[in-house]
Amino acid sequence: MTVRAYVAIGANLGDAKATVQQAIDALDALPQTRVAARSSLYRSAPFEASGPDFINAVAALDTGLDAHALLGAMQQLELQAGRERPYRNAPRTLDLDLLQHGDDALDTPTLTLPHPRMTQRAFVMLPLAEIAPELVTPQQLAAVAGQPIERL
Repeated sequence: MTVRAYVAIGANLGDAKATVQQAIDALDALPQTRVAARSSLYRSAPFEASGPDFINAVAALDTGLDAHALLGAMQQLELQAGRERPYRNAPRTLDLDLLQHGDDALDTPTLTLPHPRMTQRAFVMLPLAEIAPELVTPQQLAAVAGQPIERL
C-alpha cells in the first residue's frame, strides 16, 4: 500500500540548485517510492536563520515506506549531501523535511506530522500550493505573504 507524502527540500550552501534537483532524483530512487509531482524552484531568504539565500522546492511522493522509515531515508540523503548540524538553523547543503505522510498524525520525539511549522513558511506553502493546491488555504498563503520569496 502506498501513501502520498510531501517533502520540503532546501539548500543554501554550494550549488544549491543542483543539490535540490539531485535530492528530488534521490527521493525518486528510494525503495517503494516515486516522485509524483515536483514544484518549481524558489529562492527565499533564510527564515529564522542567517547565511545565503535558499533554493527550495516541494515534492509529492507516492511511497510504501512508513513515516519513520521515510524520515530515516531522508536523513541518509542529507548526510550523503554533506549535511552538518553545528547549531540550530545553520546553513545547510541539504535540508529535507517531511511535511505530511498520508493522513498520519504523529507526535514522537523524532517526528511530528503534519510538520508543525510548515504553515509559517512561505518557502513551504508556495511550492506546496503549486503542486497540491487543495492542501493550502488562501488564509495560509496570506499569512506568509510578507516573507521574501521568488519563483525561479
